[in-house]
Amino acid sequence: MKTSEIRNLNDDQIVKKIEESRQELFNLRVQVSTQQLTKVTEISRVRKLIARLRTILKENQLRDRSKEIA
Repeated sequence: MKTSEIRNLNDDQIVKKIEESRQELFNLRVQVSTQQLTKVTEISRVRKLIARLRTILKENQLRDRSKEIA
């Protein structure tokens, strides 16, 4: 998922995507431990996606907070 696509989501959708991605990361780690996963790079892809989602969520929260103050 691209950053521009994430920015078009609202906060609830971003939180839901974070939860889905964390579940996917857990499943990938289980597959690695049972030696079923061949593409280990998927783990880093999902970790980066989670980081991107959390960063944009935090930016949205800070933007909303600054609007309340102003």
